[in-house]
Amino acid sequence: MAEAQNIPAGSTTAGAIAVAAESTVATRMSAPPSFDVADFPVPHGREEEWRFTPLARLRGLHDGTAVADGAIKAQIDAPEGVTIESVDRDDARIGKAGTPVDRIAAQAFSSFAKATVVTVPKEAVLTEPVRLSLHGEGGTTFGHTVFDVQAFAEAVIVIDHTGDAVRAANVDFLVGDGAKLTVVSVQDWDDTAVHCSQHNTLVGRDASFKSVVVTFGGDVVRIHPRISYAGPGGEAELFGLYFTDAGQHQEHRLLVNHDAPHCKSNVVYKGALQGQDAHAVWIGDVLIEKSAEGTDTYEMNRNLVLTDGARVDSVPNLEIETGEIVGAGHASATGRFDDEQLFYLQARGIPADEARRLVVRGFFAELVQQIGVPDIEERLLAKIETELQGSV
Repeated sequence: MAEAQNIPAGSTTAGAIAVAAESTVATRMSAPPSFDVADFPVPHGREEEWRFTPLARLRGLHDGTAVADGAIKAQIDAPEGVTIESVDRDDARIGKAGTPVDRIAAQAFSSFAKATVVTVPKEAVLTEPVRLSLHGEGGTTFGHTVFDVQAFAEAVIVIDHTGDAVRAANVDFLVGDGAKLTVVSVQDWDDTAVHCSQHNTLVGRDASFKSVVVTFGGDVVRIHPRISYAGPGGEAELFGLYFTDAGQHQEHRLLVNHDAPHCKSNVVYKGALQGQDAHAVWIGDVLIEKSAEGTDTYEMNRNLVLTDGARVDSVPNLEIETGEIVGAGHASATGRFDDEQLFYLQARGIPADEARRLVVRGFFAELVQQIGVPDIEERLLAKIETELQGSV
């Protein structure tokens, strides 16, 4: 278990440097960001960003042998006023939110035929979510999607992944000045699927962004959310929920790059694991650049191991280049059931199996409530209940 670290308001530069020295390597990739796959060497598994990933199970996404021979059924349902375009890779909005930082993301960028751009116009307040459903129908596919939420607009976007696929994609979120965007990304693939995706978000001045990443399905799932700020006053909340079964590898690698002053970020990811060789990886990198005075940030990861044979790798990293911050901290913990909680419930007549289920439901409850889309919340609660049938 990693102990929480907090840097309170008024921290000195010396203290900030001490924290940065511990974690500098963790926020540095083996190659600079690039849109060209040729700029990234084929990973061998010893690099920092690949050391937890089972490369042999990526079905060629990492070494260039994967060929776009599959099909994915895409459907977008959007309220009136939202525009949907199919554009070429030279469109100015593509890549504006961020650049690929590993070979798979660069491969996805080099391989898509057309990108999809979904635009929420300036000052529009959507009363219904924008829903993008992606259903894999076998084989390998690549994709690139841009969601452009313009200034002072408010929107909720739901991205739902189902079916069987080998999928590599980049997803860009442009959050205009003063805009508010909530994104729910659900990975509910079949057990044979492989999914690697880089999520790039550019948060505008005084804008608010909330992400909820939910991962249940897939053989290997590797999601890479990245946040940067286009101006002061931006806020980002990143929530995540994952339930890792026997043999599954679920990896979430986050970077919040505080590169503008007076911005905030809050990261909370929780996972439960059960079954032999269930493997969850959470990497949380927060970088506060020298120019980002007045930053307020915190990140936390919690993991609940339900059975023997499961493994968790949880690595929070905090790098600070200025002492003029409001506060910064991180925490990580992995453990089994809390015996005191179980005793409390059983002492009130609740059977042991039901008591254990109540503990797990409570563990995830705060994150499910962050979704804010009733039908998705109900579906995920039912999914959690189904998963629990196998262990508690």
